[in-house]
Amino acid sequence: MTAFARNQWYVAAYAEEVGRELLGRTILGEPLVFYRTEAEGTPVALHDRCVHRRYPLSESGLDGDRIVCGYHGFTYDTTGACVYVPGQKRIPRTARVASYPVVEQDSLIWVWIGDPALADPQGIPRAKHLASPGWTTVRGMEPIDADYGLLVDNLLDLSHETYLHGGYIGTPEVAETPITTEVDEGAGVVRVSRHMDDAECPPFYAKSTGIEGRITRWQDIEYFAPCLYLLHSRIAPVGVVPEADGSDPNGFHTEITYAITPSTDGKVYDFWMVSRDWATDSDEVTEFLKGNNHTVVMQDVVALNLLQETLGTERTGYQELSINIDTGGLAARRILARLVEQGEKPVEKVQ
Repeated sequence: MTAFARNQWYVAAYAEEVGRELLGRTILGEPLVFYRTEAEGTPVALHDRCVHRRYPLSESGLDGDRIVCGYHGFTYDTTGACVYVPGQKRIPRTARVASYPVVEQDSLIWVWIGDPALADPQGIPRAKHLASPGWTTVRGMEPIDADYGLLVDNLLDLSHETYLHGGYIGTPEVAETPITTEVDEGAGVVRVSRHMDDAECPPFYAKSTGIEGRITRWQDIEYFAPCLYLLHSRIAPVGVVPEADGSDPNGFHTEITYAITPSTDGKVYDFWMVSRDWATDSDEVTEFLKGNNHTVVMQDVVALNLLQETLGTERTGYQELSINIDTGGLAARRILARLVEQGEKPVEKVQ
C-alpha cells in the first residue's frame, strides 16, 4: 500500500456538499465530520466520533454552530471542545474532539490531517477555472476500492485511454504518441505531455464540439503531489495549432481536474471535474459531457478495483515491469515516498 503523507492538504468535498447538514467522510483513515457555521457559513471539520461512546457525530444534529451527539447529547463547539455533558455540570478535561484546519478554495473544501502548526493555506495548489467566470464545470465523485497510488498511476499514464476508454475518449494515437516528462522534485510536481498533430477525434469531443474529421490534440498533465491533478486538454481541426492559453477561436480548451484523496488503506475518493470555456450556455453539451465522463470514470473504477483484487493475490516478491510511458507515474511514486520519509514537509507554494 502507498503510505500516507499526513502533513499535506487534501480535498475532502466539493464546496456545495458542505452545508448545514452534517457530512461524514474518512480521510487518511481519520473519520471527519464537516458542516458550515450558521451566520458566516465558514466550513468546520471535526473528528467524527463522540468521546463518550464513539458515536458518529455525522449521524447527529446541530444546535446553532454546536454538534449535539445523537446518542447521549454530548455537545461540541466549532473548536471541538465539549461544552455540555448530560446529567452533570463538570465537563471532563479530556472531553474534546480534534478539529482540523480547513480551507475553501476554487469550489473545493481542503483539509489538513497532520500537525495543525504546519498547515499553510498558501501551499494549496490552485484550480482557478473551477470557480472562474466564463467556465462551466460538470463534476462527480466515485469511491474506489483500490490503493490511491494506483489511481495516480492511472491518471499519469493516459495511454490506457486507447484500450480502456475506446469509443469515449480513447483513440489509437494516444497510445502511439511518445510522451515528454518534467519533474520538479522540490515542488512535488510532475508534468507529462503528449502532443498529437494528426489524430482521430474521439466521440467525447466530436459530439460536444461538432468537429468533423481529424484533429490536433494536446494533453498536458500537471500533478501536484499528493492530491491535485490537472489535465490541460486542447483540440483543434488538423492544421490549426491551439494557443497555449486556449484562446484560439478555432480550438477548444478543456480543463480536466481530479482530486485524489486517500480514504483508508486500499480505498480512495476519486473527485472528477470537467471544465470548458466553450458552449458554456449549452445544457445539451453539459449533460453529454457529464454522462460521458461519468462512464469513463466508472471504467477506471472497475479496472482499478479489479487490479487491487488481483494484486492482493500476487505472490510475495513479484516483479513489476515499467516502460517509457510509466516515467511520470514512477516520478510521482518517488515524490510521494519522499513526502512521507522526510518528515512530511509541505510542498512549496504553487501558483
